[in-house]
Amino acid sequence: MPSVGTMRLFLPGLLLMAVSSHFTLAASPYPSAVRGSHTDTYHGTPVADPYRWLEDLDSPATAAWVAEQNRLTSGLLEKLPQRATFQARLTALWNYERIGLPLKEGGRYFFSKNTGLQNQAVFHVQESLAAAPRVLIDPNTLSADGTVALTATRVSPDGQWVAYGIAAAGSDWNEFRVRSVDSGQDTADVIKWVKFSGVSWTRDNAGFFYSRYPAPSAEAGTAKTFSGLAHQRLYYHRLGTPQSEDRLIHEVKEEPRWFVRGGITEDGRYLVITINRGSSSENLLRYVDLGDPRRPRLDAPVQPLTTDWIGEHRVIGNDGATLYAVTNHQAPRKRIVAIDLAAPAQWRTLVPESADVIDSVEIVGGKFVVKTMRDASSRLAVFAKDGKPLGEIVLPGLGSVGSISGREDEDEFFYNFTSFARPTTNFCHNVATNAGAVFNAPKVAFSPDDYETRQVFYASKDGTRVPMFITHRKGLKLDGAAPTILYGYGGFDISLTPSFSVANLAWMEAGGVFAQPNLRGGGEYGKAWHDAGTKEKKQNVFDDFIAAAEWLFANRYTSREKLILFGGSNGGLLVGAVINQRPDLCRVAVPAVGVMDMLRFHKFTVGYAWTSDYGSSDEAAGFKYLSAYSPLHTIKAGAKYPAVLVLTADHDDRVHPAHSFKYAAAMQAAAATDLEQRPVMIRIETKAGHGAGKPTSKAIEEAADRLAFGAHFTGL
Repeated sequence: MPSVGTMRLFLPGLLLMAVSSHFTLAASPYPSAVRGSHTDTYHGTPVADPYRWLEDLDSPATAAWVAEQNRLTSGLLEKLPQRATFQARLTALWNYERIGLPLKEGGRYFFSKNTGLQNQAVFHVQESLAAAPRVLIDPNTLSADGTVALTATRVSPDGQWVAYGIAAAGSDWNEFRVRSVDSGQDTADVIKWVKFSGVSWTRDNAGFFYSRYPAPSAEAGTAKTFSGLAHQRLYYHRLGTPQSEDRLIHEVKEEPRWFVRGGITEDGRYLVITINRGSSSENLLRYVDLGDPRRPRLDAPVQPLTTDWIGEHRVIGNDGATLYAVTNHQAPRKRIVAIDLAAPAQWRTLVPESADVIDSVEIVGGKFVVKTMRDASSRLAVFAKDGKPLGEIVLPGLGSVGSISGREDEDEFFYNFTSFARPTTNFCHNVATNAGAVFNAPKVAFSPDDYETRQVFYASKDGTRVPMFITHRKGLKLDGAAPTILYGYGGFDISLTPSFSVANLAWMEAGGVFAQPNLRGGGEYGKAWHDAGTKEKKQNVFDDFIAAAEWLFANRYTSREKLILFGGSNGGLLVGAVINQRPDLCRVAVPAVGVMDMLRFHKFTVGYAWTSDYGSSDEAAGFKYLSAYSPLHTIKAGAKYPAVLVLTADHDDRVHPAHSFKYAAAMQAAAATDLEQRPVMIRIETKAGHGAGKPTSKAIEEAADRLAFGAHFTGL
């Protein structure tokens, strides 16, 4: 989630007072936002867009509006008495060592580490598990304020080189560079205009595959950041050569908005090309037989592996000309199949679909390590390559396995595990002996035993059974008096599983409750669950969220006057839509980096890719259901809305900031006049994006502001 640095400025004419926990706002506190006359016509229906001018992020009028909104919001937040308390406690809790999952290449171990309050994690190398680690890449040295982040690292098979990505101010745009592991110095290789791409080295260690977009024309200027993307292409970069000489491997000229990405099998024999036509998981597979991995044939033809949009497929490895893949074709909860390249249309099931959803699969020591979900909680099991079950790996409890790191030719692998009261902990396991242990565990200044998590199931409006996690301090009295954060997402096949959050811990430590329902639209129960929350069925997601709140009320966890709705991105849309439909449901709403203009979202950045989940206003049917719930277009003048804190960032090039700008301006114009108790504020972080790579200092400030705002209005 984005955050905003505290600004010690006040809007002229605004009176802010702190008396105990009380503050007052002047009668008309909001910055002036001129209502324009712009109107669009959708399928014969005129729709006003009075704040269209806020889409121009570089205009003086927008800049002035942003500055005035930040003065207003920072002035209010600074006066909240809980803010200083939360900031101090968040800083103390955040100050613990966090070590990323180790990766082994060329006999060396690589991992990231944050000592506690470093703005960005530092990338390390270790010659062996017994050797002392040394710093390889420290992104904190790349900017004074910590806003340049390390976004990706990929080590060459011989462990001699690391290709790494950096991004400034939270942007999705990456620049790739290459560093020598031995010397710690960068080469002259610089790769620009990369977005939504990884790196995959050839086995000869001479270069790597990556995807990028065309360089913008000089006149495009900053418009490139927020304009629609087109023509992603897959390239090969050879070390020591300029980017202009990179070899084009594959593109789909006739479909400029499709995503084209590639990854190489661990033996170096095959380049597998994945093509997506949006954010949908459905994809096409193509491949290149590179021949001898020591002398890969980059001019070998691209060959089809799948030709129809029949499902999601991910190649996980191979034995010679037999590829192994995970697919949801004819298996909504996924299965593992073998594909013989001599007869690619004939897929052989190895691990069949089960009641649990396959989340990911890695090949370790010649075996499948399979991570599944059961009611949104992780399970981990091992299978032979013929599909024979070899046993489960016992996990510490109700929680989530994040990542698995291992090699096809070694029995040892690493995985991490987290829960609402357990910081992410790394484990080491051996697939040959099925023995494992904690590899490194963080030490946070709290006692996990003081907290408990319960999973409940409730009925949504249409009777659908929906799970929800509820976490709080032990001994909570169920009298409806506990201030509660209800956090949701519900989209894009993304599953909300248990995870550790310092911000949530600080909230629960202070006496609050954190609740996380698994709404339709996510991937918790496979393709059918996801599809039930998309396009014309999106209302199911909102109904699930509302039903979660009603369950908490009925079971005496909290009340309407104590409830906070919180969500980011698609979850910001969720919060905005729900409070428009049910302004009485909660006391506080925090929509973060939300998709708020559902009629124009596909006009900006990568928004066109989201039509797979949302549909499009370009179609008559899409316009009908999108306009029915679009947060920007369903605001009701004079409604008694909860206190609202909108969060966004001026460099968010995924969800255009204008979504939140226009929504906040419209809400401020329409809100009822009880401004002391129900203000509508927007917090606009500077030099930040959609959330990835956010410096620790900014994360703490944002969390302190958000928690203090919620605490003040719910009486925590």
